[in-house]
Amino acid sequence: MSNKPALALFDFDGTVTTRDTLFEFIMYSKGKVRFFSGFLLLAPVLTLFKAGVISNSKAKQIVMVHFFKGTSVAEFNNVCLAFANERVPPLIRPKALEEIRQHKANGHKVIIVSASPENWVRPWAESLQVECIATRLEVVSGKLTGRFDGMNCHGEEKVLRVQKYLDTKEYPVIYTYGDTSGDRPMLALGTHSHYKPFRQ
Repeated sequence: MSNKPALALFDFDGTVTTRDTLFEFIMYSKGKVRFFSGFLLLAPVLTLFKAGVISNSKAKQIVMVHFFKGTSVAEFNNVCLAFANERVPPLIRPKALEEIRQHKANGHKVIIVSASPENWVRPWAESLQVECIATRLEVVSGKLTGRFDGMNCHGEEKVLRVQKYLDTKEYPVIYTYGDTSGDRPMLALGTHSHYKPFRQ
């Protein structure tokens, strides 16, 4: 019988937060004019994504290339840290924060598992002293390419990344939290699964 504490896996965007932080980050880092003009140019891509013609991963990389290709990773990380400290806290659902803190108080291992880049999810997670598994961005010669380093941490990839990070079989009790179809594979890992649990 395992003596491991319980494991709690939280999706980030839409589950812990009230909205998608990728769009919030782009607006925060680039300003409203560049945000709206950029997405006007990218409208055909978003239409193809909504129609199911291109994947979530492909659409997100096209967006990241458009806005961040060639950006110094040091500069990018500085903006991500500021975003995590200033903009993310108001987006957090109070009930989600309470649930995370309760798991920690109970001695459970808590991991934020996100399709958003780890560059801003990890600093926020670390502020709560919880762990983070998220999408990694490719860096070449100190600059972002806009592409991913590995797979987008979405859908089945969330499960693969969690299982690579630790042995889920060692945890007899697993709590999972998500809010979209992309979270369903991770939700299936749970002995206690919660879909859209923090909505009012």
